[in-house]
Amino acid sequence: MKFTFTDTGIEGLFIVEPTVFGDDRGYFMETYNAEFEPYVKHLDGSPATYVQDNQSRSKKGVLRGLHSQRTNPQGKLVRVTEGEVWDVAVDLRRNSATYGKSAGVLLSAENKRQFLIPEGFLHGFVVLSDFATFTYKCTNFYTPNDECGIAWNDPDIAADWHIPDGMEIILSEKDKANPTLREAGLVF
Repeated sequence: MKFTFTDTGIEGLFIVEPTVFGDDRGYFMETYNAEFEPYVKHLDGSPATYVQDNQSRSKKGVLRGLHSQRTNPQGKLVRVTEGEVWDVAVDLRRNSATYGKSAGVLLSAENKRQFLIPEGFLHGFVVLSDFATFTYKCTNFYTPNDECGIAWNDPDIAADWHIPDGMEIILSEKDKANPTLREAGLVF
């Protein structure tokens, strides 16, 4: 096996560690292969495939999230290729024993971890390094008019963002206007 899938305590949400082959020249690793197939599913449990890859670059303090799509939720496989971020996923699946619970992981170019996030979750990250390049695969296409989100600091979710004292948080205008989970009544 080329990957280790570590359970987060939330069904379907995994921290993924690749096998890295390195020497004094550098390193090589696979970032995705057929080993992922049993873990990548649509909300109804049927097998899913990734249909879109995305990449963003952000400066320190940028917090993107918490986001999803209402009728076309995206499962994601996320990683960082430059810098480091704290990544957060929130379970909003109908009838889930962990509805409203969050889990997070430090993703960095150095640790090479990935976060496998199922459909039915909100997702966000905050940049902890001077800059970070963030890449991700999605199980559904981005649909702008289907976007939804909740406030990153919703007290009912109480996600731990691992934000260092004194670090300024930078939000988009859209993310500043996100409602709380109670206000949004969001469920997948």
